[in-house]
Amino acid sequence: MITLTDFLVVGAALFCTGLYVILTKHNAIQVLIGIELMLNAANLNLVAFGRYDKLNNGGQIFTLFSITLAAATTAVALAIILNVYKRYKTIDPNKIDELKD
Repeated sequence: MITLTDFLVVGAALFCTGLYVILTKHNAIQVLIGIELMLNAANLNLVAFGRYDKLNNGGQIFTLFSITLAAATTAVALAIILNVYKRYKTIDPNKIDELKD
């Protein structure tokens, strides 16, 4: 049987992996992937706590809102990355040093 601790360990591993990806950023797409991993780790924890709380479904409902916001945020971030690539011809955050003309 899968326990709450198993869910929390997987969530912690996902979160740490996402944090590692963000800290060792090579391009903006990898940063977005790291953020998504961290959000998925939080969602996994919310669903796990909601599963073991038999009184309400607050964790699952909050996770649905979180997934919706993450999808919208990713769409906006990808649009920004495409515009930055069109202007600077790179998506490396370390090489983009000026944001104004």
